[in-house]
Amino acid sequence: MDYSSWSPVYSALLRDFGFPRAADETARDELAARTVPFDHARLSVLSGARVAIVGAGPSLKADLDDAPDVDAVLAASTAVDVLCEAGIGVDLMVTDIDKNPETIRTLTREGTPVAVHAHGDNIPAIRREVPTFERKNVLPTTQAAPTPPVENFGGFTDGDRAAFLADHFGARELSFLGWDFDDPNVGAMKAKKLVWAERLLYWLELRRGERFDILDGRRDAIDTSALPQ
Repeated sequence: MDYSSWSPVYSALLRDFGFPRAADETARDELAARTVPFDHARLSVLSGARVAIVGAGPSLKADLDDAPDVDAVLAASTAVDVLCEAGIGVDLMVTDIDKNPETIRTLTREGTPVAVHAHGDNIPAIRREVPTFERKNVLPTTQAAPTPPVENFGGFTDGDRAAFLADHFGARELSFLGWDFDDPNVGAMKAKKLVWAERLLYWLELRRGERFDILDGRRDAIDTSALPQ
């Protein structure tokens, strides 16, 4: 995903949520000041691989009972903790530091890479937490225009960003665990973010020429007006 392709979708996201672009850019710059360039070769395991994109929805524990055989695991936020309890390791954690910074500290200190995301609402967390992570194991990301060492691979929520990351690094096939677009227990803001996650995954499957099973029975109801045609 190059930024020129992502930019129109990002602008639509800002309009829909009323988020200020300047805040995202400030967060990006704060993250840039605390990180170093990430070695992309460390994610070569994703190239040509079957990759599980693991969300932190309530269905995750049940999904693990019927998990597909995959080559690599990318997990969002607290999904990492559930996987750890089940004895399953991850190849990359994707997070905006909003829930479990101790998990990020542990992973980065043990050598597991973590994609740490900057957005306008997590500037205090970036300032407080990022210096406590092992820098060489942090892949810094933004939803705004990238500024080295911070990169933009596309995506909005932790979960769909993981899918866009896997795509960027050459995954052959994506499977999804722990995704609950209709979770009744989330608030209005999270529900709206899940609508966008669904929309962005639909865009990604079109770009990849792949159909994601979590969108089966849902595609016809997805509003695609904000997506590039």
